[in-house]
Amino acid sequence: MKNRSFFGVIGLGVMGKSLALNIAGKGHTLSVYNRSVKGEEAVVSDFLEENNDMQNIKGFVSMSKFIDSIQTPRKILIMIKAGTALDDLIKVLLPLLSANDIVIDGGNSHYLDTKKRSDFLKAYNINFIGAGISGGQEGAKKGPSIMPGGSRSSYENVAVVLESIAAKDKNGKPCCSYIGPDGSGHFVKMVHNGIEYAEMQLIAEMYQILSVFMSNEDIAKVFEFWNKGESSSYLLEITTNILRKKEKDSYLVDLILDKAGSKGTGSWSSKAALDIGVPNTMMNAAVFARYISSYKSLRKLLSKQVKRRQYRRVEISLAVLEKAYYFARIINHNQGFQLIEQASLKYQWELNLSEIARVWTNGCIIKSSLMNELVRNFNTTTSLFDNRSIIKDLNVNEDAVSEVIKYVVSNRIAAPNFCAAYNYWIGITTNQSSANLIQAQRDYFGAHTYNRIDAPLDVFFHTNWK
Repeated sequence: MKNRSFFGVIGLGVMGKSLALNIAGKGHTLSVYNRSVKGEEAVVSDFLEENNDMQNIKGFVSMSKFIDSIQTPRKILIMIKAGTALDDLIKVLLPLLSANDIVIDGGNSHYLDTKKRSDFLKAYNINFIGAGISGGQEGAKKGPSIMPGGSRSSYENVAVVLESIAAKDKNGKPCCSYIGPDGSGHFVKMVHNGIEYAEMQLIAEMYQILSVFMSNEDIAKVFEFWNKGESSSYLLEITTNILRKKEKDSYLVDLILDKAGSKGTGSWSSKAALDIGVPNTMMNAAVFARYISSYKSLRKLLSKQVKRRQYRRVEISLAVLEKAYYFARIINHNQGFQLIEQASLKYQWELNLSEIARVWTNGCIIKSSLMNELVRNFNTTTSLFDNRSIIKDLNVNEDAVSEVIKYVVSNRIAAPNFCAAYNYWIGITTNQSSANLIQAQRDYFGAHTYNRIDAPLDVFFHTNWK
């Protein structure tokens, strides 16, 4: 046991390598494994050679030898592609593991799949943790945000490693904390990615709005200035750098095809919101914006068939745009945390929204000054709409969003996320909606019944409309 490693990592892809170096760099003895198949024969040997100054890392291409090299109860982090590949790996691992071993899935697995795997391994007395990890390659090496879900006791056995490699918040605490049971960690990471989709789309919409009358460098200066104030965020920071990157005499962003990809976590958030019954309009809009962008050939064809007219190519106030940006971000974050709260109630996870916000204050893609404010907010409430100051800000900035929408319509610019934020706000703050007509229509063709304003809510009515 003395010569065995304290921790193990399976999968030396980009994230796996970075996390392995982070773990070893914190002084933990480590065993790493990667399959030796065509094209990956030298992954382990190359990794060891590149990091030969780290004497606390052992490398293996034999799964059985890798397992034997780790202290029991074993603590193993899996960093491979989610889905069937992970299920196949678990089948290989199962006969090699011992009771009370802990397996951690650090990939972007669906939270319901995580629960199934947890239940399956529990029958063999193997502990399973689904850990959402955010921060990309750089964050994985320097300090990511980590969201582990599983049994509290199994988390406590691996916390010494996970918390040591995590980013630190403004008070020096690790941006890693026990989230809750079974699939809750991966659910929270999924919503993180959904919020991320909407935040990226908002910045992209502002970039397109400003590019009507500003150069890339001028837009970068605006974003750089905003990033020094209340709008500061990691995404705004990297966008500033992106807009300034050149390839010879051209801005690199102008050479990139306008066809956005996605890996599914954004759409998972949308599906989860639909299943749970939570309005999640901004994530939905961001996902569909990416889908529309993927139809590049069709967009190019149709753009030639649109009747052109003269647009109002005038400048929009930067102050107005920043206020609209703040407004939309509040709506986005409120929708994201509302989804987490409702899932917590549905699955009885008892999630701590303030602690989740704290874990997101550093190391992750959506870290921002706003997130620090949300930590305080969720100490006393589960909704941003319970905060009178935030309601006041949304009221004050409603006109700014309206101005932005008028501008994009006048200049034929698609801005689905600004529109989604505005429509949600108007809808959620309107006392009398049009849903009474919807209920009448449903009762007309399907006898679905309806409530009346002059009767108790537990009394239902049906009308013979014909």
